[in-house]
Amino acid sequence: MFASVLLLAAIAVRADDIVDEIIARVNDQIVTRSDMEKAKATQLEELKQRFPSDWQSHVTKAQADTLRDLIDQQLLLERGKELGITGETELVKRLNQMRQQMGLASIDDLEAEAKKQGVSYEDFKEQIRISVVTQQVVGQEVGGKLHISNEDIQDWYNKHQKELEGPEEVNLSEIMVSTQPAKQEVESKDKPAAEQGKNLPEDPAKVAEAEAKANQLLDQLKKGSKFDDLAKKSSDGPTAAQGGTLGTFKRGELAKDLEEKTFSLKAGENTGVIRTRQGFIILKVTAHRPAGIPPLKDISDRIREAIYSERLEPAARAYLTKLREQAFIDIKSGYTDTGASPNQNNKPTIVAANGEGGGSHPGKAKKKKKFLVF
Repeated sequence: MFASVLLLAAIAVRADDIVDEIIARVNDQIVTRSDMEKAKATQLEELKQRFPSDWQSHVTKAQADTLRDLIDQQLLLERGKELGITGETELVKRLNQMRQQMGLASIDDLEAEAKKQGVSYEDFKEQIRISVVTQQVVGQEVGGKLHISNEDIQDWYNKHQKELEGPEEVNLSEIMVSTQPAKQEVESKDKPAAEQGKNLPEDPAKVAEAEAKANQLLDQLKKGSKFDDLAKKSSDGPTAAQGGTLGTFKRGELAKDLEEKTFSLKAGENTGVIRTRQGFIILKVTAHRPAGIPPLKDISDRIREAIYSERLEPAARAYLTKLREQAFIDIKSGYTDTGASPNQNNKPTIVAANGEGGGSHPGKAKKKKKFLVF
């Protein structure tokens, strides 16, 4: 996942030494043709990842909205400045999450990985910061003003009964104590460590040591220690950095022994120490959903999130329309802002002769770029 983030960042921040042209002005900022081309390339890669089998059917609509999205971004960044939103704290948090997900020891290692893939680390961070700021502005200015009542949740629940129906399933987390002599590459991070990898010959002394450690961890759980904290500190499994989170499993997706031990538990309960091919594990059932339609009280938070998502996009578009009406936006002939408001009243741009004069960018000039003003 995070390697793909670096790939998209590489597309977004690499720029050729070309003559560029300004295609839109948003207050004192500009959008250039190269901005458009890079945004389209990034969109294409995102569509291929999200819709691997039919990404082509989504291209026309997505790329028609490219200029709209770039103007949205400039408007939200400006509003973020007015609100004092910098995104710095969340930026540090996201970079650290990336580091953990990629199995890197330090932020310096993350920077080295970015450079390895040909990405400017500073530009990479800036792309993340922009994403954070725009999301936080929308969250504060739009999401924070959405009201979802208990009646809304009940109505949604009544109208989506068929979608809510499902088989019995459990959400699992693990703590794994390895008996293997060396750390192995795992085949999948979506299955318990018990079902992954090939065994290496075991050392009886290491087996005894691992079993003792697993029993000590079980004792700590019985005394009230938090499962995810112990997983982060003591698990040898590939999910340790995420607190042992494995995911959701239906009947028939686990080994028979593991299924019997986990599907008999309630949410919040954990198994004892289980011997596996790779060592000893303790599994926790973080959620246990029976077959059928779950009670409203069990999924009200999920429904609230679904309603929030449904309402956020149209509310955000209305908010961005309002920002457009308060801004100076000028679009070069031949380009279209699909988010334009009929109430925008923008002054005409002064055209400079021979592409010179009157077109200097009041913001930060891009290195190695020559701009043609319109």
